[in-house]
Amino acid sequence: MTSARTVRDLPIAIVGGGFSGTLLAINLLRHGVKVTLIERSSAQLAKGVAFGTRRPEHLLNVRAANMSAFPDDAKHFVRWMNFAEADEANRFVPRLTYGSYLRELLIAALAKAGPDAQIVDAEACSITFDNGAAQVHLADDDAVDCRAAVLALGNFPPAPHPVFDGLDPALYAPDPWDRTAVEGLADLSEVMVVGSGLTAADVGLSLESSGFAGRVTVLSRRGLRPHAHAESGPVVTPVPDPDMRGARLVREVRRRAAEIGWRGAVDALRPHTQNIWRRHSPAAQASFLRHLRPYWDIHRHRLAPSVAARLAEMEEAGRLRYIAGKLCGAEAENGRVTVSYRPRGEDGTAMVTVDRVFNCAGPDGNLGRVDAPILTHLLNAGRIRGDVHGLGVDVDHLGRVRDAEGKVQDALLAVGPITKGEAWEVVAVPDIRRQVWGLARFLADEHWVGGEGL
Repeated sequence: MTSARTVRDLPIAIVGGGFSGTLLAINLLRHGVKVTLIERSSAQLAKGVAFGTRRPEHLLNVRAANMSAFPDDAKHFVRWMNFAEADEANRFVPRLTYGSYLRELLIAALAKAGPDAQIVDAEACSITFDNGAAQVHLADDDAVDCRAAVLALGNFPPAPHPVFDGLDPALYAPDPWDRTAVEGLADLSEVMVVGSGLTAADVGLSLESSGFAGRVTVLSRRGLRPHAHAESGPVVTPVPDPDMRGARLVREVRRRAAEIGWRGAVDALRPHTQNIWRRHSPAAQASFLRHLRPYWDIHRHRLAPSVAARLAEMEEAGRLRYIAGKLCGAEAENGRVTVSYRPRGEDGTAMVTVDRVFNCAGPDGNLGRVDAPILTHLLNAGRIRGDVHGLGVDVDHLGRVRDAEGKVQDALLAVGPITKGEAWEVVAVPDIRRQVWGLARFLADEHWVGGEGL
């Protein structure tokens, strides 16, 4: 029988070594908690998909001044970059540089922790629980004993489009983060990107940098695209946590935007966004997702000014266009694919024939569709369930995972983008930084001291 003291001596097992998992590991080690970090891809360790990119044109979408890994040391990243004071507010550095920063932090934390930290290069396939402890089972038939397991799986690949089922891989790229997806396309005349968010911008830039000289057609329901950050850093006057909800809150944000500009109005909500989300009922949250989410996304998740300028140049040159419509079908013929869609506000259909299609529709939140053995196992075992909106894993405000019956589990937790259903805004570094800071203190039984700015 495992005693309480024995369980307490076991490490926290973190499944996933991308940004969320790495930063949680670092924070736990800072508090003297034993950690085992499990990552199936050594190339993604301490970087994940976003910061594991090898392409210098992929820039951070947040200024360097707000990219510190630690809420209690806001200028840590700026000092690491050795930026002068005058530079720090407006730099948007390459993501691969930030990946090097994270890896260096992890290496330093591992060196200091010694035997209290372990990296396991394997795929976690299942988790079993017994007497307050857990055991993570790996694909190589090994296992990791732990007092709690934390799922830090990052963003899942985009949801599949049924209309593209059966298309040859040469015609359709289902995962835009596949490093080979933009290679060897220099001689093509036109490609289509389905979805118009930040990932679509990355694909457009990568195509151009890889020698593609044709046209990029971006198709989305509303034809929207992300706005750009201002050239100079935000100067935001803190506002109290608004107690308004629904349409009244939207009207207030619009009123405030008319006074100080939309960037200032949106940025002022940043410290309060998660609380605002939690105060709304599931029905009100669903209404936001149906009607306002696309508009929130383009104002909240912005492009670096230099990236926006490059895309604008492509658009002015006729090499980039945005169209609004609903995807209807796709037909392969003679080495190309004809995509049909219904233009927004019209009854008929239109067609575009392209050489290749990229799926940039955003991460899939349907746990049953995600190709991850550990999720399949936990779903079948009744240990996890999807949140009410299908955005990811259902958790409470501390990150404890709810089982199929809705009961929270102390030995199974989750962190990062897969917890969007509970926190909504938990995909950018500042939000995840604050989340893992709080979770680390909770797991270390430390008193949480919160609060950070933009």
